[in-house]
Amino acid sequence: MPQELRITEIFYSLQGESRSVGWPTVFVRLTGCPLRCVYCDTAYAFSGGEKRSLAAILEEVAGYSPRYVCVTGGEPLAQKACLTLLTELAERGYEVSLETGGAMDVAEVDPRVAKVIDLKTPASGEQHRNRYQNLEHLTVRDQVKFVIMDLDDYRWAVGQLAEHRLAERCEVLFSPALGYQNPTELAEAILRDRLPVRFQLQLHKLLWGNAPGK
Repeated sequence: MPQELRITEIFYSLQGESRSVGWPTVFVRLTGCPLRCVYCDTAYAFSGGEKRSLAAILEEVAGYSPRYVCVTGGEPLAQKACLTLLTELAERGYEVSLETGGAMDVAEVDPRVAKVIDLKTPASGEQHRNRYQNLEHLTVRDQVKFVIMDLDDYRWAVGQLAEHRLAERCEVLFSPALGYQNPTELAEAILRDRLPVRFQLQLHKLLWGNAPGK
């Protein structure tokens, strides 16, 4: 029986965050997530979706002739076949990224894939789900993201940055949670504290709001 994954959507858009921000990208959004973050903007991917064969997914991705492919969710690693999908995408020469919430083991992710690991802050409500063992698998091609909701989140993130020497392992992203953290205040705090991190806004939300498939 061919391998299948439950897919919420496959769409072509501009990458809204991370290192490849602004580049036209194919997004493969897998269904399901064990986390329930306060600020989640993809709750529609928690359930439902459609079972699709690996071959059908790869064929649709190829139809866009992309350079960049992002596998996201939900939490993509909640489906075991995600690992096979990532490898097959890398085999086809795409620049592949994986957006993961940090609660699932990333040890078996294909090394050609850029991992974007979201370390959950206290205000997210899911800090206790962080799998810190994942930090041992970070390389210079990977990224760690902190979605900042308030001052306590910021202080916590700064502490994690220092404790785990994250900036020496990979690129670190600080992102204000839309509707919670003032972006200008976060930017000024990063400059004031001389943090070795990249400030980012979610480009897709500035362009299209929270519209699914964008």
